[in-house]
Amino acid sequence: MIPLRDTIPAQRTAWVTRALIVLNVAAFVLELRQGAQLEPFIYRFGVVPSHWLVGGLADFLEWPQLFLSLVTSQFLHAGVLHLGFNMLYLWIFADNVEDRLGHPRFLLLYLGSGVAAALAQILVSPRSSIPLVGASGAIAGVLGAYLLLFPHSRIVTLIPLGFCWETIELPAVLFLVGWFLLQWVQGLSTIGQVADVGGVAFWAHIGGFVAGLVGLVLLRPTRRW
Repeated sequence: MIPLRDTIPAQRTAWVTRALIVLNVAAFVLELRQGAQLEPFIYRFGVVPSHWLVGGLADFLEWPQLFLSLVTSQFLHAGVLHLGFNMLYLWIFADNVEDRLGHPRFLLLYLGSGVAAALAQILVSPRSSIPLVGASGAIAGVLGAYLLLFPHSRIVTLIPLGFCWETIELPAVLFLVGWFLLQWVQGLSTIGQVADVGGVAFWAHIGGFVAGLVGLVLLRPTRRW
């Protein structure tokens, strides 16, 4: 399923959402310019779970870079499709959440969810040496907040039906709960895998989504739709 848009217009310009999209695209362009240095660049600014083991934390001087990577990793992507789908979800769901929270609290929710997402993946795969990159954990937090704020919204969705595609409107609660359950089922299937098997970081999605739910309650939006 590919979401195309929601049916609730934001009443204020989502400046933070737009800035985040620009920053993600700019960071991807920076990645493309790395050439042969791309791999060390990703290892430096992505989150590498094994670096957080006791041995990896032994050097006090490495702590600032480790904690900084919890934020920088949110702006890196593994390819055009990875970036494109993340920005599509961000564009569709974030403007309404930002409208309700206001710009500063929305940014706090976004970045905080991204940090929580990375920590969740570290807890599940602490020995993995594969860098964790992408905005999907932070965006999962936006999805969690959207679910609480706009459960009765409709999501215009593109559905594959054999050799053709159909556009339908799904209730946001159905779309988002279904998305979360899919992450949960697929996340359970990755438990016990070899540490250095790459792929989608499902537990980052789960951690980010839960962080968005909790974060919204703590931030207490004051505007009502």
